[in-house]
Amino acid sequence: MYPQAPCDVVMIRPHHFHSNPQTQGDNAYQKASDTDVSATARAEFDGVVAALRSHGVAVHDFDDTSDQTPDSVFPNNWFSTHAGGHVAIYPMYAPNRRTERRADIIEHLKTTFRVQDVIDYSGLEQDSLALEGTGAMVLDHIGRVAYVVRSRRADPVLLERFCTHFNFEPVAFDAADSAGRAVYHTNVLMAVGTRVALVGLDMITDPERRATVIARLEETGREVIALSEAQINAFAGNAIELEGSDGLIMALSKTAHNALTQNQIKRIGQHADLLPLSIPTLETAGGSVRCMIAGLHLSRR
Repeated sequence: MYPQAPCDVVMIRPHHFHSNPQTQGDNAYQKASDTDVSATARAEFDGVVAALRSHGVAVHDFDDTSDQTPDSVFPNNWFSTHAGGHVAIYPMYAPNRRTERRADIIEHLKTTFRVQDVIDYSGLEQDSLALEGTGAMVLDHIGRVAYVVRSRRADPVLLERFCTHFNFEPVAFDAADSAGRAVYHTNVLMAVGTRVALVGLDMITDPERRATVIARLEETGREVIALSEAQINAFAGNAIELEGSDGLIMALSKTAHNALTQNQIKRIGQHADLLPLSIPTLETAGGSVRCMIAGLHLSRR
């Protein structure tokens, strides 16, 4: 019913979670921890799964199988799915994130859903190219636009190739915080739902590109809600719209929800029910609820 909001998702239960030293260089939202927080992270994960299922979202959960993949809880970076039965597999920037890709999950998709083809870009890591899935790209499945913050995790040549294969128009722009640090993933900056979009507009550095982003979102009938830099730092942009048993849900962390104003909560609530989820430990890795969820835009067999 809702091309933008999947009702099935893939999630990976962490067993060896910790802040990834290989991604600290460009992820300003990441916080290192000196203590073992893996059990707490796993409990937070299970709480998210239970909450999503209680709202009618079908969660396909898998356990992490390696102690060398601290970011495995964020599967949206290594694969994406698309209407018509198409799957993409992506090249990752950090070497220890490349082993997050799992053939068993792709096989699960093939046996559970109608998968026509799998396009695997991961071999381009040999050429030092990266395009980290729906972290690097925020996809408007209705307007067929791929919004992308320029970074070393979103190679422009590979972006063009993806957009050609999957019928998206790339809209790329630069974004940075007030200290001049570039935003590492687009999905930290913005979330696109069916009728609403949350965007850290002031962090888009070029006013013309900022106006383009607003115009492209509004022309598809979406209400654009501007987020401040402080709200982006609290992961308010790292939300995802899902289809539950009673309609549309905007899943986000409690950290993000607490950062929103009452007016913003009311405006978002006119388009989707907000579902705040408690994941403070998982957020120390520099990602939040949206990063944890790989939406499945596929038809069941």
